Amino acid sequence: MDTLQFLADGFSVAFQWHNLLFAFIGVLIGTAVGVLPGIGPMSGVALLIPVTATMTSGLPTDAAAASSIILLAGVYYGAMYGGSTTSILLNTPGESSSVVTTLDGYQMAKQGRAGAALSIAAIGSFAAGIISLIGLVLLAEPLSNVALKFGPAEYFSLMLLGLAAVSGLAGKSMTKALMMTVFGLMLGTVGIDAVSGIARFTYDMPILYSGFEFLTIAVGLFALGEVFKTILERDGADGAIAKIHRILPTKQDMKDSSVPIVRSSLLGFFIGVLPGAGATLASFFSYITEKKFSKTPEKFGKGAIAGVAGPESANNAASGGAMIPLLTLGIPGSGTTAILMGALIMYNIQPGPLLFDEHPEVAWGLIASMFIGNLMLLALNMPLVRVFAKVIQTPKKYLLPIIVAISFFGVYAVQYTTFDLYLLLAFGIFGYLLTKNDFPVAPLVLALVLGPMIENNMRRALTISNGDFSIFVTKPLSLVFLVAAAAWLLIPLILKMRGKSVIVNEEE
Repeated sequence: MDTLQFLADGFSVAFQWHNLLFAFIGVLIGTAVGVLPGIGPMSGVALLIPVTATMTSGLPTDAAAASSIILLAGVYYGAMYGGSTTSILLNTPGESSSVVTTLDGYQMAKQGRAGAALSIAAIGSFAAGIISLIGLVLLAEPLSNVALKFGPAEYFSLMLLGLAAVSGLAGKSMTKALMMTVFGLMLGTVGIDAVSGIARFTYDMPILYSGFEFLTIAVGLFALGEVFKTILERDGADGAIAKIHRILPTKQDMKDSSVPIVRSSLLGFFIGVLPGAGATLASFFSYITEKKFSKTPEKFGKGAIAGVAGPESANNAASGGAMIPLLTLGIPGSGTTAILMGALIMYNIQPGPLLFDEHPEVAWGLIASMFIGNLMLLALNMPLVRVFAKVIQTPKKYLLPIIVAISFFGVYAVQYTTFDLYLLLAFGIFGYLLTKNDFPVAPLVLALVLGPMIENNMRRALTISNGDFSIFVTKPLSLVFLVAAAAWLLIPLILKMRGKSVIVNEEE
């Protein structure tokens, strides 16, 4: 009952007129941030911190902090909504966690089902947001205790499981997928080593000290890769995607996506609770899981509605889950929650176990406002589905320059360097060459995200064990993850070899 009372008090804070306005401004800006490739929630939240400080300057400290964090959190989960729009319509991920949505969302758009894809993305995001918030209210403390048990060894093994699971996105050849995974890991090693401070593979070029920007490579591979494919293969026909006959999803679409939405919401929430895992990993795991559970896995990558519903639900649920370690432990689970933590500290409010006791107005006001914000996002996005869907009707001769312009603007807005624009162009060409030769791009992208995290956790685990590698198998959770990773790689190979031997025996 105490929890319900605190939540009711939180709603009394969230329903104040200025906080309702802040929540609406936050989700509106967040949606726009998500739509623009390259900017993402992290940059959006960081840019708005000084703005919110100015807007709340006349309020008491706790009230000012509550209003600011309500707006900034609105940008965070609003960007998770908005990221699906350009992924579906333009094959251009608005932010990193929407990369997976391009795999089936864009195929649906090309089939004239952009409206259904956008609607399902909005419905899935709303459902996931509500499920994750219920989890945040009920399970914050026990889930935080579970996450605390994850040490460096467990994280290392979990990341390896993530890379092994990439075989689920491998397409026709696991060998090609593993090659792309290794290449992504190699790209992740470029830059200053966080532990020793030594420059690696930078060739005395200061521009490489910070490594490769993830979104530069992702936007290049997916967005510009599609542009080059259209131009070089003269795939300029507009007829196939010019007319969209139905905006809302059919009953069959709802039936096919309802279970993936619930399953991926729960999966995304639990992954979001783990510090460092994040929405991108949640969306990849969700896609792989839905493909494994599907009765028709061959449809994935060709316009499967579950391939949109799952990842979009997972990345929104992860954003809610990421609030648990932030609010209850003072541990940011992602880059964006780290910025939110910085905003709270700016108001002399320390996130952690004492936050709910010392500043209940801030903690519960934020949680209540996220319920309201999710309703606002659904009300904002569903009527605009038709507006967004019209984008796909733009003739290719107009659409391609728009994609290029959005891609270059988004990357330059983050990095402010011409080097990243050249890198964007290079990976656009590289992405076209990869897809033309049936090399999957998704494993490269995931490996680039996980590579630095794998390395850091491995080195931390070895530091704890004085260089003894047995730490990875003596920790029970770590061993479970490693066994699962090995099984994920070996079982398909064994089944394939067994299938070949059966064919050989039949021929004999």
